[in-house]
Amino acid sequence: MTATDTNSHGSSDSDSHGQGTTTGQPPEGAERAALMQMVFGTVAAQTLGAAARLKVAEHLGDGEREAADVAADCAADPGALLRLLRAMTGLGLATEPRPGVFALTPRGKLLHPQTPGSFATLAQVFTEPLMVRSFERLAQCVRSGEPAFDDTFGTSFFGYLEQHPELSRQFNAAMSEGTRATAAVLPDHYDFGAFSTVVDVGGGDGTLLAAVLRRWPATKGVVYDSAQGLAQAAATMEAAGVADRFTAVTGDFFASAPEGGDLYLLKSVLHDWNDEQCATILRHVRGVLPEHGRLLLVEPVLPDTTDPGTALSYLSDLNMLVNLGGRERTARDFTDLCLRTGFTAPTITPLPRPNTFCLIEAAPRSE
Repeated sequence: MTATDTNSHGSSDSDSHGQGTTTGQPPEGAERAALMQMVFGTVAAQTLGAAARLKVAEHLGDGEREAADVAADCAADPGALLRLLRAMTGLGLATEPRPGVFALTPRGKLLHPQTPGSFATLAQVFTEPLMVRSFERLAQCVRSGEPAFDDTFGTSFFGYLEQHPELSRQFNAAMSEGTRATAAVLPDHYDFGAFSTVVDVGGGDGTLLAAVLRRWPATKGVVYDSAQGLAQAAATMEAAGVADRFTAVTGDFFASAPEGGDLYLLKSVLHDWNDEQCATILRHVRGVLPEHGRLLLVEPVLPDTTDPGTALSYLSDLNMLVNLGGRERTARDFTDLCLRTGFTAPTITPLPRPNTFCLIEAAPRSE
């Protein structure tokens, strides 16, 4: 949830405070309410995480239910569960049509794992200590420019996942959830049919590539990732009915890129890493890319000056700083990366809103 959502379930307009102005500027009371909503953002996020872990959306279902009955199904204290449901209602996730009776809103239904576009796993993973503990050191990170995750947990982010297989599985599932909205639109907004083999570098469980292969039946695909990243890829491809055109290749994109593709696709990979690490990844791709091939990056592209309407991209940028040492980038940043690693200056095409990603396409540059 971003700061731009706060007025929909927290702060009031000027008339409700009796502080209307003639200048068109928000009154002080509204500004304070908006800031208070942000201060309690951690509590709001943990409310989502707890609701997902307790399966509140599943137990509420499609109708109205007594809080006590939901508590029994959740194996929760009735009084505490009632308080959680009321907090969810305050966040716009539920309604309370009668005292102690609750129903999900369309927003709340996104916490049900069977809802298309579900956020159930994302809500759990992004409220785990894995994601939030290092943010206690955000000020330190801003001073140093270095991530805090390694010092906080004694290993790197992905090293920690490797040591915790169940959390790694859940993280992969969360990344799949986050990719589905892009997978729903990307195959219709790029001519994948111009290529024989798409290599999805860092493609995880293959959610994005599966959507591409479904839409373009003459195209073959490779998902290239670590063993833990690929753990669910075969099942994803089988479920999509494209397993016969898919190959999983285990490897390390800092060491190499697999040969054989003519389109190399990287979604949400480069923002995990600093510029030197990104250059290493891209040089490996350039080394195996045929002259007629293409590089396709799928990433948010920050504007040259801050756009307050895209707060989520800037919060993601801080997440990259704190946990991974990566960053979100501007068009100029992507151009610089491509030019220094043997590619042409990229063309950048935004995907349709509300998707926040852009297609960043570059060709190999003749030396």
